[in-house]
Amino acid sequence: MDDDIPVVLARADGPHGETVLRRRGDVTELVVDGVFAMDSAQTSTEAALARLALDRLAGERLRVCVGGLGLGVTARTLLADPRVARVDVVELDAALAGWVRDGLVPGAEGLAGDDRVRLRVGDVADVVPALAPRSLDAVLLDVDNGPGFLVHGTNAGLYDEPFLAAAARTLADGGVLGVWSADRSPALLARITDVCGACEEVLLPVRRGRHEFEYAIYLGVG
Repeated sequence: MDDDIPVVLARADGPHGETVLRRRGDVTELVVDGVFAMDSAQTSTEAALARLALDRLAGERLRVCVGGLGLGVTARTLLADPRVARVDVVELDAALAGWVRDGLVPGAEGLAGDDRVRLRVGDVADVVPALAPRSLDAVLLDVDNGPGFLVHGTNAGLYDEPFLAAAARTLADGGVLGVWSADRSPALLARITDVCGACEEVLLPVRRGRHEFEYAIYLGVG
């Protein structure tokens, strides 16, 4: 088999465009509405989003909401920490959520069957503001490629102050609001600082083939 030729594992059309799950050699790729979202070749920063948040949290029986399912990396990293009691994953794409439930996403098998996981199909822009104040220890957002490279244009509001403030209100004392971005965003850093009182920018170098990138994770601590 030619590793450069992708093999489609699943494809679906929905209200937010086409979602394609495909395999290229040993690598699983997720393409959303024609935009490359992520692959399994380089998932270190998706895992880092979870680990960096956990490093800043104290206590036991932690409750975390993850916006964006992807290939399940962030959720699986959270579940590896025994302090985590509940992970609510909010995913816009019903097809992707269904593929995870059916065990079609390599590496995410069993995720939906974990008693600590609640996989909810919905728009994080609607779900998170409706959550009870101080009901979570962390809200982690990885719904697209950050404010400068949107998968869906409607996601722009997730990086604006009204939504970020609503997310911050769901956090208990010492809770963490974490946002993944494919590029540095001084504006996002400033907004999270405004709503949380403090925000840390963590820059993570990543190599993809012959190319080097620098992704960013923003961590606001309430």
